[in-house]
Amino acid sequence: MDVLLIAGLWLDGSAWDDVVPALRAFGHRPVPITLPGQGDGSTSATLDDQVATVLAAVDAAPGKPMVVGHSAACTLAWLAADARPEKVAKVVLVGGFPVADGGSYAEFFELREGLMPFPGWEPFDGPDSADLDEEARRSFAAGAIPVPEGVARGVVRLVDERRFDVPVVLVCPEFTPDQAQQWIAAGEGPELARVTRLDLVDIDSGHWPMISKPAEFARLLASVADGS
Repeated sequence: MDVLLIAGLWLDGSAWDDVVPALRAFGHRPVPITLPGQGDGSTSATLDDQVATVLAAVDAAPGKPMVVGHSAACTLAWLAADARPEKVAKVVLVGGFPVADGGSYAEFFELREGLMPFPGWEPFDGPDSADLDEEARRSFAAGAIPVPEGVARGVVRLVDERRFDVPVVLVCPEFTPDQAQQWIAAGEGPELARVTRLDLVDIDSGHWPMISKPAEFARLLASVADGS
């Protein structure tokens, strides 16, 4: 199965470098996606540009791909299901909930001169980053790509309710499946509350399992792709 890999804020396709060979070894075809504004040098990219890139990868897949979105990019994966409900086999959301229709994509941190730079590790103290050593943190911060304002402030538009029939797997890294279920029940994940088939799986990691536990993460993704 083609497995489309969309990393979250400040990351390009190289975020999946340690996951890709393991996924191939499990018999799947990983396709890391470098998003406009996050690896191509553009500072004027918009959310629409990123959605178009994801949809191009979905359309290029020979069969029905599994679309994996990490963190903020959970929303990009969900937008793919909304735009191509008949084409996407499964959506895997890693460490995040998709934004509902009309919401702002990822306006989480201060914008400076049209860009949202990585804010440093202080906002991610605790379970998010506890499993990253100093070398991993330095490498992440050094390679972090400021996200264009047109992406961060982009407005999410969802139009096709057939998206709710696409199977969804929520991977719970720095939080537990029980916590996720409580948040959804409390109304914090309105899109997920309407999904026909939602499975929650745990991985004992921080917010970036592709960095801290790539082999285990690849095994989990392969299991989801295989339907087990």
